[in-house]
Amino acid sequence: MARTRKTSAGVSGAEPIIHLAARAEDAMHEFREIRARKRGHTPTIIPYTGYGAPGWVRVLCRVLLTKPGPDDGVRYKKIRGWRSFTSVPVNDIAVTIEVGGTTQRVVADRGGVVDTRVEVDLAPGWHTIIIRTDEAETVEAPIFILDPAVDVGVISDVDDTVMVTALPRPLLAAWNTFVLDEHARRPVPGMAVLYEKLTRAQPGTPVFYLSTGAWNVAPTLSRFLSRNLYPPGPLLLTDWGPTHDRWFRSGRAHKIQTLERLSAEFPHVRWLLVGDDGQHDEEIYGRFAAEHPGNVTGIAIRQLSNSEAVLAGGRSKGEETAHTSAPWVYAADGAGLAERLEDLGLL
Repeated sequence: MARTRKTSAGVSGAEPIIHLAARAEDAMHEFREIRARKRGHTPTIIPYTGYGAPGWVRVLCRVLLTKPGPDDGVRYKKIRGWRSFTSVPVNDIAVTIEVGGTTQRVVADRGGVVDTRVEVDLAPGWHTIIIRTDEAETVEAPIFILDPAVDVGVISDVDDTVMVTALPRPLLAAWNTFVLDEHARRPVPGMAVLYEKLTRAQPGTPVFYLSTGAWNVAPTLSRFLSRNLYPPGPLLLTDWGPTHDRWFRSGRAHKIQTLERLSAEFPHVRWLLVGDDGQHDEEIYGRFAAEHPGNVTGIAIRQLSNSEAVLAGGRSKGEETAHTSAPWVYAADGAGLAERLEDLGLL
């Protein structure tokens, strides 16, 4: 449903009607921002790992209002657990990005998120960029530039693939998200070693961590991955709450759209897709492999234990394997997946 917008030249086109839930959320954010600023809270930039290729980079960050402290230069690192959800996002704030001698000024979206592409030519490998606003301290964000000579990559699910969770179970999900920090989360055995082997097999292999989780948990997930020796890589999460046309964002749609985007950004890369059999990974990966056979080198699925499958709401049927040419491997942990990938010559 849309309405037309008039300008001095007449009717210029259709504007989407903002969903009632989104309008209510925007009003609440505005009210909370006014109160937070009166209490002396100021903008803080939460930098996320970005990525790109020679000629462009994708920059990701979020701007929140937080209480000033003596460690302003690193206070974004202290935002974790429930605080990441109760902090007030700053919408429509101007953010300046400095990368490789190029400066670009963008505006954060209604959730305080900046997700933008900057045209700049950087050499392959890791780089550091500068992000700042007129009100917040300057922060640095890592950027990984994929070498055009690298033709393989890893896209990994997070929940129940690299760390043991029970997200479909509402109370436990709330406890894990709002209360516990990265020290209380348990890694899936052998997965960090598997990813390290994959990145060592061809230097420069990128690892993308694709999750239906909200950007709010990105700092916690980043610390978890680092603490448990997973290879560094961009976290590709989604925003939390309603959109302009629905009550809640679709995690499934987020994964599908992200896979499509990565295949368009890196058409020469063949991806190893890693997930689990507890939710929709098999369906999503199978569909992508069927539609983009040239972009998938294999699909690795971690099999949940019986108790994990119960908490996850059951197992998927795995019928997608018959509709794709890409090889599928199954195992209960990283060591088992590594063995099966080695048998296929994929590791």
